[in-house]
Amino acid sequence: MLTKKVPFYLLIITFLISSLISILGFCYLKSNANNENPEIDNSTNPANGSFCNLNIGRLNGFQYIHPLLYAEPRCESEELADCKNQINQIIENNTANGKIISASVYVREFTQAQWISINASELYSPGSLLKVPELMALYKMNEIQPGFLDKVIEYSDANKTKSNRVINFETNHHIKLGNKYTVRELIKFMIVYSDNDATMLLNALIDKSVFSKIFTDIGLKEPDYKSSDYKMNVADYSIFLKELYNGSYLNFKNSEECLSLLSQTEFSEGMVSGLPTNCIVCHKFGEGGPTSEPNFSEGAIVYCGRTPYIISIMTKGKDMKTLPSVSAEISKKVYQIMSLH
Repeated sequence: MLTKKVPFYLLIITFLISSLISILGFCYLKSNANNENPEIDNSTNPANGSFCNLNIGRLNGFQYIHPLLYAEPRCESEELADCKNQINQIIENNTANGKIISASVYVREFTQAQWISINASELYSPGSLLKVPELMALYKMNEIQPGFLDKVIEYSDANKTKSNRVINFETNHHIKLGNKYTVRELIKFMIVYSDNDATMLLNALIDKSVFSKIFTDIGLKEPDYKSSDYKMNVADYSIFLKELYNGSYLNFKNSEECLSLLSQTEFSEGMVSGLPTNCIVCHKFGEGGPTSEPNFSEGAIVYCGRTPYIISIMTKGKDMKTLPSVSAEISKKVYQIMSLH
């Protein structure tokens, strides 16, 4: 067969064109690969299409282990952005009509660990919300000293104390002078009925180092026992609820018992009144702040709708009696959105 010779210069040109096409193709593929696998950066936000790293809380104090307390994205959820906007609108409306001076809200669902917060850095006087870390400390003491919860205490004139603070949302259930109660029974009065007489008895029994550790283990400042107040923001308070739900600070049995007590809380104003009656709500409320600017706060785990979620609400106003209605309005709106989420 006859063959025709190809000029040498055409071979060189063909080689150069093939090489150029290969280089351009490689650059294109590399560019696509970089776009599909973005570099991890704690400061990025999913709203920009970037990856959001995890914020991880771990328990210190051990030689070999570092137990996980909670883990969640560092940045707020894009999917809950509409929820945040609607809560902001409620806060703006109630600020305008004079019901509140300010409000802060934290919401966190447990299926995907998505969360939002509003005015998260503002500090409030949580009042009886601090009975939740006290509850945890008392159960931790029972883990250290089995049988502590069955210890019997007599409520007598010798250990009776009186507070000058006005209680706006008073319970009808109080411990009675001359009666004896186990620590477990006193805890029920403290949590379910928010009885301050029972709380005062428990305050005298609690190991302050165990109570302080509840705070310092999650990076919060140690309580000052000489102070009558301990200010907190709404996001930090919610950590206690995360630990109970995760069973990560107390053992599983004690975490379950603590949440069971919180599910029986008698107080039905505020956020509970904004929810369907078939919802299970593990919650606590608290009154705090000066008389001129009372603080009303609530923290809860709501078992209703598609996924359990935390909702914590802290408010300041001029009249304590008007604040629970704002909490109820926010709670109702969050439930409506979370039930569809």
